[in-house]
Amino acid sequence: MTQRALDSSGGQTPGRGEHSPDTSRSSRNPPASRQAGIDAGAELDPVHPVDPPPARRSAGLSAAEVAERVARGEVNDVPVRSSRSVAEIVRANVFTRFNLIIGVLWVIMLFVAPIQDSLFGFVIVANTGIGIIQEWRAKRTLDSLAVIGEAKPTVRRDGVAAEISTSGIVLGDLVELGPGDKVVVDGTVAEADSLEIDESLLTGEADPVVKRAGDQVMSGSFVVAGGGAFTATKVGREAYAAQLAEEASRFTLVHSELRSGISTILKYVTWMMVPTAIGLIISQLVVKDTDFKDSVARTVGGIVPMIPEGLVLLTSVAFAIGVVRLGRKQCLVQELPAIEGLARVDVVCLDKTGTLTEGGMDVSEVRPLNGGDEAYVQRVLRAFGSSDSRPNASLQAIVDAYPADGGDAGGSGADGGGTGTGDAEAWTVTDAMPFSSARKYSGAAFTEADGTASAWLLGAPDVLLSEGDPVLGQIEQLNEQGLRVLLLARVPGGAPAAPGAADEAVPTALVVLEQRLRPDAGDTLAYFADQHVAAKVISGDNAVSVGAVAGKLGLAGAENTLDARRLPSDPDKMATAMERNAVFGRVTPQQKREMVAALQSRGHTVAMTGDGVNDVLALKDADIGVSMGSGSEATRAVAQIVLLNNSFATLPSVVAEGRRVIGNITRVATLFLTKTVYSVLLAILVVCTQVEYPFLPRHLTLLSTLTIGVPAFFLALAPNKERARPHFVRRVMRYAIPSGVLAAASTFATYLLARHHYSGAGALEAETSAATLTLFLVSMYVLAIIARPYTWWRVALVAAMGLGFLIVLVVPWLQDFFALRLVGTVMPWAAVGVAAAAAVLLEFVWRWVGRRFGA
Repeated sequence: MTQRALDSSGGQTPGRGEHSPDTSRSSRNPPASRQAGIDAGAELDPVHPVDPPPARRSAGLSAAEVAERVARGEVNDVPVRSSRSVAEIVRANVFTRFNLIIGVLWVIMLFVAPIQDSLFGFVIVANTGIGIIQEWRAKRTLDSLAVIGEAKPTVRRDGVAAEISTSGIVLGDLVELGPGDKVVVDGTVAEADSLEIDESLLTGEADPVVKRAGDQVMSGSFVVAGGGAFTATKVGREAYAAQLAEEASRFTLVHSELRSGISTILKYVTWMMVPTAIGLIISQLVVKDTDFKDSVARTVGGIVPMIPEGLVLLTSVAFAIGVVRLGRKQCLVQELPAIEGLARVDVVCLDKTGTLTEGGMDVSEVRPLNGGDEAYVQRVLRAFGSSDSRPNASLQAIVDAYPADGGDAGGSGADGGGTGTGDAEAWTVTDAMPFSSARKYSGAAFTEADGTASAWLLGAPDVLLSEGDPVLGQIEQLNEQGLRVLLLARVPGGAPAAPGAADEAVPTALVVLEQRLRPDAGDTLAYFADQHVAAKVISGDNAVSVGAVAGKLGLAGAENTLDARRLPSDPDKMATAMERNAVFGRVTPQQKREMVAALQSRGHTVAMTGDGVNDVLALKDADIGVSMGSGSEATRAVAQIVLLNNSFATLPSVVAEGRRVIGNITRVATLFLTKTVYSVLLAILVVCTQVEYPFLPRHLTLLSTLTIGVPAFFLALAPNKERARPHFVRRVMRYAIPSGVLAAASTFATYLLARHHYSGAGALEAETSAATLTLFLVSMYVLAIIARPYTWWRVALVAAMGLGFLIVLVVPWLQDFFALRLVGTVMPWAAVGVAAAAAVLLEFVWRWVGRRFGA
């Protein structure tokens, strides 16, 4: 019996499902009925093509050949990097510029001062340990999820096709390809069945390249239509994509305003710290004629608090804990700053299928046109279902409704099942044209049971029909109900891929598909609307149909639909159309990319979700790309966030996690930088007035722990639903600089008053204690402002820090340990009065800044 015409090198085995314009994903395997027939060795239904005889296809490597190549090291051993290695994590947390400075000062203090003046070193060790542990936890989460989401290419060995890990491929392996599959290693095409490959991620060329036997394929490209197989010629680090990966690790590709802002702050701090520290050293060690060890201790006490040592740690910990939290929800964050990026998004572009609707569809009706015979149409559809061994979601619905055995698969569109197909009615596939997102239709040619040749197209009615065709009116009514409609059309010439075949096609029937809405999609759209994030539905389907689906889910502006074929090509006009409309239909893959760029040109931060091969280019160009776990290998590879549970409803969790990180780090950064500002100013005042520095390291260790370290840890990890706002550095410095100036001024004023009030032995300790009290109270007021809005635990946190300082002041051995003893009543109350005045000024300044510049 004649089987389907194949390319010169043979056929293809069942594999990954193709993606329709709405990017749904179907099962990787052929229908169970077909597979059962093959497995049992039973006579195959003649409408289904099968793999050609062994003589016409390669069996791939044998087990012995694979073992031989493994022994020679010819394996694809490139490690998948979803996170930093343990060594990199340790190195990044330990070997920092500020750790080096603090480490040197710590060693000096261990030799010249009591252990309590060296406590700051132990705090740094503890902080570094916490940072390493949290990042390691995040790494474990990322790596375990990466294994779940890893691409599993299909490799043919000993004539049997099986999925294996990418790292299991060896030189000479025969790797099968289907729509949406990523080319994981370099190779030469061995089999091609209308194989079209997109190399735009490598070459920048937008148009897919048709590949034939003998052509080269490069790793990093992906299949957009057809199928085939290639022989691996370069594996491991020799492969093209692996060489690119060596140059740019995936770990830090996303821009992070938090990280770049903190780097900018640390650069400014270094510039301020170096000359100030030099001046302090000279004034305390050279000019002042006091005890050398005490001078060293006070000099170190002035330098250490200038360093915001915990800020970088808390940022890393906040990101790492975010990764772990999202990992529990089956959300793989492939680049850590993507958590922050999604929280800053103000436009999210959604693909309909797989996002608003579930992947599968059901045939609800078949409507013959022009008096056509419904039984004949059903036979055509049954044969059409056999023309593609990797059907997309639409074709899979047809296969399910009109199965190969002629029975009713339960689809209502069969109207009770359709007629049986015995040998007398055997149809043979002679040619096939797989679906393409750019083309919007697929095709097939058959030899019918009576020997008649026929060719057919199946796809978008508004692409195959001429404008003004009366059938479009029927389709419009169906689309308004949210139904998806395909047109079956006969090609007179007998060749579906012939030039002009679509123009000459004769409409034969409408196939009406019912889409399954995701139960959680409506709530997710409502969340984005509430957060003032504009949702744009971008689909390859009919715009009216997509709009009806979006309307059912409550999308604001769903009635504002636009057919992308009428979208202006000018970027500025396109951006205007994108802002005015919410639903776009008949969008090509290249248009998706242009739409993302148009929105970005207006200053929008854009997230793109998708699961199909036609989403890859847009996902790559968007500020944040989000892929479904069941999406094609290519989409998972370029996305920064992969939703392994395929649930669009997970996105609000990612946004919330990002907002928690951004909002809380902004809070604690203000705390840390307030300390840096007052430390630098105090040092400058000491140098200018030529007095002893008022504090020993133990005093500032105590203050930092109670007013910054412990509260910052809780505040950094607390829930925070504030909207993410730009200009991180500017917003932090607006508050940190006036707070630091007031803290330094009030503390130094108290210190000078105490120098005039106290005299004799123990005067310096009394002066230090009074200055410490003022600095603690002002710092506590800064903490109280930052902790707003108050909740019970925030009030308890601030109160607990105040209680801790009070305990130090009243417990004798703690007074001795920290060298804090308030002498008399006049100066302590004066210190409280100065702190109260500073608090009033602080409140006024914070409110003025909030009104003048915004929160």
